[in-house]
Amino acid sequence: MGMGIIGTIVIGFIVGVLAKFLHPGKENMGFFLTCILGIGGALLARFIGQAVGFYGPTENAGFVASLIGAIVILVIYGAVAKRS
Repeated sequence: MGMGIIGTIVIGFIVGVLAKFLHPGKENMGFFLTCILGIGGALLARFIGQAVGFYGPTENAGFVASLIGAIVILVIYGAVAKRS
């Protein structure tokens, strides 16, 4: 059974904050975007993990994989923002 929307937001926020802390550079993101970053990292990690066979169709990505996914999103965001 899933953890629910509140749990997803809380974990997403924690993952987003840690990703912003570990990734060099300064991203001006508020609470909402930080949550979206963490949730996006978890979704990215889940998608890639399922594509390569790490996770089954009903499994979610782990905390570390979600953190790595969020950092990947920050790197992509930094590259796109730099070009603009």
